[in-house]
Amino acid sequence: MAKHCILIGAPIDEGQRRPGCLMGPAAYRVAGLAQTLRDLGHGVEDRGDVAMTPDTDARCDNPAVHSLAEVAGWSHALRAATDTALDSGFPIIMGGDHSLALGSVAGAAAHAAAKGKPLFLLWLDAHSDFHTPMTTTSGNLHGTPVAYIAGRDGFDAFGPFPAVIPPENICLFGIRSVDPAEHAALLNHDIEINDMRVLDEHGIVKPLRDFLERVVAADGMLHVSLDVDFLDPSIAPAVGTTVPGGTTIREAHLVMELLHESGLVTSLDLVELNPFLDERGRTARLMVDLVASLMGRKVFDRPTRSFG
Repeated sequence: MAKHCILIGAPIDEGQRRPGCLMGPAAYRVAGLAQTLRDLGHGVEDRGDVAMTPDTDARCDNPAVHSLAEVAGWSHALRAATDTALDSGFPIIMGGDHSLALGSVAGAAAHAAAKGKPLFLLWLDAHSDFHTPMTTTSGNLHGTPVAYIAGRDGFDAFGPFPAVIPPENICLFGIRSVDPAEHAALLNHDIEINDMRVLDEHGIVKPLRDFLERVVAADGMLHVSLDVDFLDPSIAPAVGTTVPGGTTIREAHLVMELLHESGLVTSLDLVELNPFLDERGRTARLMVDLVASLMGRKVFDRPTRSFG
């Protein structure tokens, strides 16, 4: 089924300390994301890059936190942009570091609540991102979105999350780097955690299908947040938070094809692409190829067959 894809640039760099993610939206455009979607039969509207006004009223008592005014400003702008885009299409938020999800998922949650539907979150990432502004020791706010989305305290600078996603509606998929403080906090929340050990033991398909079946049963909307470091750094080097042992190209494409076949995804983040660290655009092109699989590209179409 053809979608009206709305591209939203989120050139946010302030959620971490390694410059370069602000070039991400431009890299996706150069790598041909819009034309790839058109070739698959989808409509494409590029709304350009979101403009951000720093929230100078934002405050946090943790002295480690940096760039709070900017990240809060981005979150407000991206919440509005995502909520508005969902009124008329399928938003693809091109980042930018993962702190953009403080805004994009808030916008998706507000939209889902207005429609009377539950929102589910699939977090494709090496990290759990379950710190709060008060528990982070690095001060990097790209490590906090899932905590905000799940309703943890400490996010006064961002305002209340519009409709907290119940922990059982959140699936962390492919994680392999969790700080002790995050681990302790996750034990107190009923979030589904499919780390790389789970995927190694059970494969990609069953854990993902089980989660998707819950989305179907609840008649929910599904936001997917895809971090470059979900992939193994040997195939996707353009990220500042490399963690060995990530998914292979085949595994990542399988995830995307299963998501496409489910027909459940209603919005998408593409995050942590740092073109400055890339090798002749290989990571940007791979991410575009993964979006193509999510949006219907197949090597071989498999019609339903009857057996009997």
